[in-house]
Amino acid sequence: MKRRVVVTGMGAVTPIGNTVEEFWQGILENKVGIGPITKFDTTEYKVKLAAEVKGFIPSERMDFKAAKRMESFSQYAVAAAKEAFAMSGLSMAEEDPYRVGVIIGSGIGGLSVMEREHEKIITRGPGRVNPLLIPLMISNMAAGNVSIHFGCKGKSASVVSACASAAHSIGDAMRSIQFGDADIMVAGGTESSITPVAVAGFTNLTALSTQTDSQKASLPFDQNRSGFVIGEGAGIVILEELQHALQRNARIYAELVGYGATSDAYHITSPAEDGEGAAKAMELAMEEAGAAPEQIDYINAHGTGTHHNDLFETRAIHKAFGPAADKIKVSSTKSMIGHLLGAAGGVELIACIQTILNDYIHPTVGTTQPGEECDLDYVLGDGIHQKVNYAMSNSLGFGGHNASLLVKRFEG
Repeated sequence: MKRRVVVTGMGAVTPIGNTVEEFWQGILENKVGIGPITKFDTTEYKVKLAAEVKGFIPSERMDFKAAKRMESFSQYAVAAAKEAFAMSGLSMAEEDPYRVGVIIGSGIGGLSVMEREHEKIITRGPGRVNPLLIPLMISNMAAGNVSIHFGCKGKSASVVSACASAAHSIGDAMRSIQFGDADIMVAGGTESSITPVAVAGFTNLTALSTQTDSQKASLPFDQNRSGFVIGEGAGIVILEELQHALQRNARIYAELVGYGATSDAYHITSPAEDGEGAAKAMELAMEEAGAAPEQIDYINAHGTGTHHNDLFETRAIHKAFGPAADKIKVSSTKSMIGHLLGAAGGVELIACIQTILNDYIHPTVGTTQPGEECDLDYVLGDGIHQKVNYAMSNSLGFGGHNASLLVKRFEG
């Protein structure tokens, strides 16, 4: 029999706040964390906007020397994990470290250091490359640094499935607890890839919005949507086996009751046009939870603001939920924080948990006129105060990777 899994801690670094509290306050204010790119000169670039993390000082969140041996994607992960540990009340001194694992995904990893060091090869020769290039660059080092920082000696891994990386990491961590591989898992995603190569690549793929008005750049499901806005940050949760959490009198924020993972097996960038793969992921998550479509109160959509994603995800929701789709509230956090790529699913699951805790569904900020076939309730204008018992988070990645996570109000 599968063991029950609950959430006992959360940590976030986002473009609208560098803690869960700041992030949620930004959500309540409909704050848009999009602005001009400051990380490099965009003079020759069509894309001028991104959703950057602001005011993050690594030395205030972790040991200064340790931070120097991390790229920012790892720093974000460690900072978010530290917040999640503090919220959970866990003491590693009281735990069997081999029963505490880490699965933290990153879609791209340390692209910025790769770019910097490649420039050194071109201009100064290979002998000048930073000897720490490889451990700074490789995407598993977010998980590695978190396990080192907190002494987690259980399963430690990194899922790389583009924009579904965090959701898959959390789902796989859930499985680790359900089937007895661990009692506690630190899980989520992290990303920091607002770099010349990433922006040029996504731009030439025609995936990014070229809007110059930050309030109109990320418009999920809107008829004027023009692509996604690249973002950065981290979202980490502490997952715990229910009895373990109860025995230490932990506060339980929500129960993770369903996880669905599928592949479109269709195209390297476009979701399947009929939404079948994403629909199946949602169906599997509900099936595992024993929840009917009519019981789902809210869907935090992948909702990137690209034409194909928003149209095909809408079709997927109709396919998965049938007549119930018309009654479900659907919104996209990306309207405020942009697309955090491999970190998106972690931050958006935290948004789902906060939605349950606060009985508040945030709007799809900026969206006013849904596009053709985008006919769901995307929560336009103001947010909605209502009781939410079940919330689903969708993450869909290049390559056809689909993941749906379903969280429930904890009732004992």
